[in-house]
Amino acid sequence: MKIGMRHGAGGEAMESVIKDVFLAKFSRNFGEVPLEMLDDAAVVNGVAITTDSYTVKPIFFPGGDIGRLAVCGTVNDLLMIGAKPVALSNGMVVEEGFEMEKLRTIAESMASAAQEAGVHIVTGDFKVVERGGVDEVIVNTSGMGRRHPLLDGNFEGLGRKPRVPWLADANVSDGDKIIVSGYIGDHGVAVLSGREGVGFETTVVSDVMPLNRVMETALRAGGVAAAKDPTRGGLAEILNEWAAKSGCGIYIRESDIPIREEVLSACEFLGIDPLTIGNEGKAVLAVAPHRAEDVLEALRRTPGGENAAIIGEVRKDLEFVVMETGVGGKRIVERPIGDPVPRIC
Repeated sequence: MKIGMRHGAGGEAMESVIKDVFLAKFSRNFGEVPLEMLDDAAVVNGVAITTDSYTVKPIFFPGGDIGRLAVCGTVNDLLMIGAKPVALSNGMVVEEGFEMEKLRTIAESMASAAQEAGVHIVTGDFKVVERGGVDEVIVNTSGMGRRHPLLDGNFEGLGRKPRVPWLADANVSDGDKIIVSGYIGDHGVAVLSGREGVGFETTVVSDVMPLNRVMETALRAGGVAAAKDPTRGGLAEILNEWAAKSGCGIYIRESDIPIREEVLSACEFLGIDPLTIGNEGKAVLAVAPHRAEDVLEALRRTPGGENAAIIGEVRKDLEFVVMETGVGGKRIVERPIGDPVPRIC
């Protein structure tokens, strides 16, 4: 078997590579949140660690660029496990002939995003390969963070002892409400609209942003069991991961999911399910039912969370992710094989 694009696009195909190739060889049962849990970050000796590589095409898109994307993506992965981001590394592989001015713009964008997120870029690496060796530029960012000072208080409001003392997928439990912090699908549609030959234009811009304020608000309100940013594979990927790891199903209502009309139109034009499109500035939260309304109201008062919504709940009487459609029917939301929009992050 040879590696295909689907193997790097989130979803079942990528997870199969991770499990069959990497988990079979790498360290297991190491740290409080070890590799085999397949969360957004690992935790070792109280320090959260994550890494990601960015290959978005085009590298400049409506609402952002590869530099801002790299910083925000790594910061958000740390936030989703319950850490407060502290420092990042920056590794770049650039194609021979890449314009120096573009490189400066990317660096400036990274610096601005890091300042916005309250983190420091403290180390890095720079490589140049022959023309055609990469498509313009690849950026890798790794990040570390300390346990968020609000995390313990948040768990006090959970009403139960979490299985893992971080915002891990394993904490999702029957009855938890599912909250989305805002409109989904914006990033994927914005990146697609910036590509040559796609055939549509839109006013939608990427949602790429650090989620520090959103997560601080949610933790302060309390009762958050787990958190995830719906990047590759989108909302459908996250909900299916949570269902598989919790042993419960998840029931969502289509009418409650915040999606812009422009995104729906673009997805219909392209034949794409908007639930599977990646986002770069949204959080999905599993929240104890008795705290869900408090978290929702707090998010709606927070920049970046104004359009937050409760879209469903975790249910032990279900085996799958089930969506009540806008016309009153029901359908199973399947886990995507891979992201239907390659190279959006």
